[in-house]
Amino acid sequence: MMGLSADYSVNPYIFAAIYVGAIPFFMGSVAWIIRNLKRSKPIALPVISTGFCLSSAYLYLLTAGENIPSWVYAVVILLLVYGLYSTYQRIKDKRKDSTI
Repeated sequence: MMGLSADYSVNPYIFAAIYVGAIPFFMGSVAWIIRNLKRSKPIALPVISTGFCLSSAYLYLLTAGENIPSWVYAVVILLLVYGLYSTYQRIKDKRKDSTI
């Protein structure tokens, strides 16, 4: 992570702070989705919130960074897809557990 500053002009401490700082908001957004699913309410806003929290550090990297190679974009996209998939699985499992 320290190579971010030298390679891409990104402050690694800001990246880490955003990454770690987003975790409670991410978990809260997942809980919000689950609550809305249980109450049969719309989940669009909590899904957007979850996606933003999941990608916030990477958005910082992509917007503040310089000379970022295309493979970094590919890795970020793969991480986001994996994160979305695992979040979907977690919500699905929680929903299944709560209906038993």
